[in-house]
Amino acid sequence: MNQENVLCFDALSRAVIESDHPGPPPDDMFRPTSVMALMEFDISPNLIFIQKADVKGYPWRNQMAFPGGHWDPEDGSRQATALRELEEEMGISGPHVDVIGSLGHFQTINNRDIEAFVGMWDREQEIRADASEIQKVFHIPMEHLLDVHMEKGLNGRNPSIEELTYPYEDVVIWGVTARIIHHFMEIVWAEVMSSCSG
Repeated sequence: MNQENVLCFDALSRAVIESDHPGPPPDDMFRPTSVMALMEFDISPNLIFIQKADVKGYPWRNQMAFPGGHWDPEDGSRQATALRELEEEMGISGPHVDVIGSLGHFQTINNRDIEAFVGMWDREQEIRADASEIQKVFHIPMEHLLDVHMEKGLNGRNPSIEELTYPYEDVVIWGVTARIIHHFMEIVWAEVMSSCSG
């Protein structure tokens, strides 16, 4: 990483570590799940998203998401779940990801509790997307997500599920993934992005 990217990474890390995040729900109400909001640096930071496979009957068909899945007791921790799923779905192994921290817990209408982690990818491995689960991988600039966040007036409030969308090219991020992005943009939008713009 060059000096500017190091400063940006430090600012992003502080925002994640020092901010307040949504807490967990009662343990017996939701099925535990983890995702990895994976970042990379090009000129400025990108977030990596997957578009779920276009498979008839698949409940998440064509949806935009972060890589992740259900917690297994053998994982030991929710962070370990996120890293395991990242490797299974995208071929990126734990030693190539610097996990910054958790963005907190986000619940879905089908009783999943998603803990979202933020990690920085060193880009030393090629992405090998599991075609049975993923049809496309997107590298979306955080600057674009922030622009949408501000232009739609999503900052500083809790938008409805219908309003909370982040369009990019020919796809739209919505649902719980959009709520995770909303929280992430809220904690980084001021000081951090001013130091991360290319």
